[in-house]
Amino acid sequence: MGSTGKLTGRVAFVTGSSRGIGREIARHLAAMGASVAVQGTSYTSARAFGEAESLYDVSDQIAQETGAQVYPVAGDLSDPDEVERVVAEIRERFGRIDILVNCAGGDVGAAGTSAPMAGKPEGNDAIRISLADLHAVLDRNLMTCILVCRAIAPEMQARREGWIVNIGSIAGMFGNPQSAIYSTAKAAVHEYTRCLAAQLRADNINVNVVAPGDTTSRRFVASRETDTAMMVEGGTLERYGAPPEIASVVGFLVSEHASYITGQVLRVDGGKQIFAG
Repeated sequence: MGSTGKLTGRVAFVTGSSRGIGREIARHLAAMGASVAVQGTSYTSARAFGEAESLYDVSDQIAQETGAQVYPVAGDLSDPDEVERVVAEIRERFGRIDILVNCAGGDVGAAGTSAPMAGKPEGNDAIRISLADLHAVLDRNLMTCILVCRAIAPEMQARREGWIVNIGSIAGMFGNPQSAIYSTAKAAVHEYTRCLAAQLRADNINVNVVAPGDTTSRRFVASRETDTAMMVEGGTLERYGAPPEIASVVGFLVSEHASYITGQVLRVDGGKQIFAG
């Protein structure tokens, strides 16, 4: 697939893009013509569920498929110093960052994705989750988003142009007896995005959330028992989503077609949640 040219001349940074939904978002933006920085906590993050040998392989595969310039960077984005280093590395390579997609996240505890159930914390509710897992989930989902926005938004303000899409979740839209801290973190991402969008309106910067429902990334399949009947690819909206369906919505929100949309939380869940809020 070659470039569509819709984002030609733009530079996109997609966090959490060594695998899963983030990787598909990076591929989609590259196919739209953007130069893309892909990121994982380490250069071997892509190995967790067998999606690639390294972040370099992810970068090469996207570049070969789309013809775009793709650059791999690794670092722990819950560490402010690492955020500054990674962002500086991307600026040194591409000169600027026009589009930020914060996809780093997941209901993963302190033991990481190699733990049982792809890293879901034990005692994964509002009371019994360990403090180590609680901090890990908040850091992975909320703090990475805030820290990277803080590092990149001022550059966009200076140019009076930019696009930020934070990946939330429908889990952050209702009271969830399980995965409670993940739900809390994603609800906080939604509200942080609204606050940031309100602050950046005058600077002509669009800031939105895409909130996926159940989506068949490899980690999703590894982290739970799936419903075979929901694994169909079409013919009904009563099914799991696919990563390209999330990526295409991100592509819309950073395109000229969404020029007057900001501060919104857009659920992409096949209608699993149909209620206000």
